[in-house]
Amino acid sequence: MQLNIPIILTWLRIAAIPLFVAVLYFPAWGLLSAQQANIAATAIFVAAAVTDWFDGYLARKLNQTSAFGAFLDPVADKLMVAAALIVLVELGRTEAAVALIIVGREITISALREWMAQLGQSKSVAVSMIGKIKTVAQLVAIPFLLYNDMLFGVIDCRVAGTIFIWVAAGLTLWSMVYYLKAAFQQPAG
Repeated sequence: MQLNIPIILTWLRIAAIPLFVAVLYFPAWGLLSAQQANIAATAIFVAAAVTDWFDGYLARKLNQTSAFGAFLDPVADKLMVAAALIVLVELGRTEAAVALIIVGREITISALREWMAQLGQSKSVAVSMIGKIKTVAQLVAIPFLLYNDMLFGVIDCRVAGTIFIWVAAGLTLWSMVYYLKAAFQQPAG
C-alpha cells in the first residue's frame, strides 16, 4: 500500500470516528455542554463528509487513484455513517428501524459486490446514481440529527433530520432493490 494524500485523508476520516463518538459523550463526562458536543460532533461529521469528496477529487486530479483507495474510501464512509446512526439511536434521535435499514443495506450490497466480483460481473453492481443520491440524503440527514437544535432560529434540525433520514432510508431500500435486481438479471456464472 502506497500512501498518498487521498489515502491519508481517508485514514483520517476513519481515525475521526472514535473522536466523533466520544465528543457526543462529553456532556455525560462533564467536559462539554450538550449543545457544544452536538456542534462539535456535527462539525467533525461534516468535515469527514467534505473530506470524502475532497479525497476523491484529489485522487483523480493528482492521478493517485488506486485499488486500495477504491476499497478504503467506501469502507470509511460506511463506518462513519454506521457509527453516527448507532449513536443517534442510543441518544433517541432516530429510530432503530432506520439504522437497521441503512446498515443492513450496506452489508447486503457489500456482500453482493463481493459475490459479483467473484463471478467476474462486478460492473453489474457498480455505483449508480440512486446510490449516490442515497448517500447525499444520509449526509444531509445525519448532521441535522447531530445538531439537534434550531438552526438560524428557523429550522428545527430534529424535525428536518427526521424527515431526511426517513427519505434516506427509503432511498436506501430503493437502491438495494436496484442493485439486487441488476445482479440477478445477469447470466449465471
